[in-house]
This record gives sequence, C-alpha cells and structure tokens, in this order.
Amino acid sequence: MPLTPPDKINIQNKKAAFDYELLERFTAGIQLTGSEIKSIRQGGGSIHEAYCIVRDGEIFIKGMNIPEYEYGAYANHVPTRLRKLLLRRREINRIASKIKEKGLTLVPVRLFINERGYAKLEIALARGKKSYDKRETIKQKTSKREMERALKRYR
Repeated sequence: MPLTPPDKINIQNKKAAFDYELLERFTAGIQLTGSEIKSIRQGGGSIHEAYCIVRDGEIFIKGMNIPEYEYGAYANHVPTRLRKLLLRRREINRIASKIKEKGLTLVPVRLFINERGYAKLEIALARGKKSYDKRETIKQKTSKREMERALKRYR
C-alpha cells in the first residue's frame, strides 16, 4: 500500500466534539515505534475509543488503535498499547491540575503528521455534555446546513 502524503493524514475524532464541550486544546507528540509510524503514514489509525490518562506526572493515551504494519513481520507492534504523549512539564502540570476539577477529562481530538514528518496528537480538556446540549448541537448543525443550501440556490 503506498504511503499517503503527510499533509493528507488527518484522523479526527468527530464524536469528541459532539459528546464534549472542548475547553482548551494542546498539541502533543506521541512516542511511537517504527512500524506504528509507518502504519499511520499508510492512513491507518483510529482515536474514536481513545482517552488520555495522567499517571506519575506523565500523560498516556489508552485505546488508540493503530493497525499492524502489513510488512512488519516479527517487529510489529500491539495495535492498542498504552502510548506516552510528549508535552512540556508546565503543560502536564496544568492539565493534571485541571483534570482534578470536577467533570473535566482529556480527550484526543485529531491525529496528524506535521510538516517535519512527526506524528502529533491534538488533545483537549473537555467537559461532558448533557443530552439536551447534544440536541442543541444537532439543531445548530441542521440550521447551518439549511442556510448554506439556501445560499447556494440563490447564487
């Protein structure tokens, strides 16, 4: 399978924006093995079931699925292993103190490859939405879509 250009790799967690109110975003590096980055460059990977945890002053992502690299042979990786996120100490301390607040969590929003070729993960401090908030989000999306359709018709 051919490699996808780095600027085309943009794996998003759309469910996070629907289920959570995203308060503050951070961009973190990910500690990966060779077969994992190759698999991501092929366009593989999912962050839909993933979540972040703070343990011993470090932040990890759990449940992120990176499929095995098809040419990996014996050097392949475990698809859903615990992966360390690379952030500055100041950011980690800030995130850890905010997570201790009631109702805040750390969710992955987007996995991408930057211009230097490194895999990056955008994470966000988030507060869970209630069901009526989700219905309001659906209403806003629907009305926005209808307005765009109406504008296209009159052009």
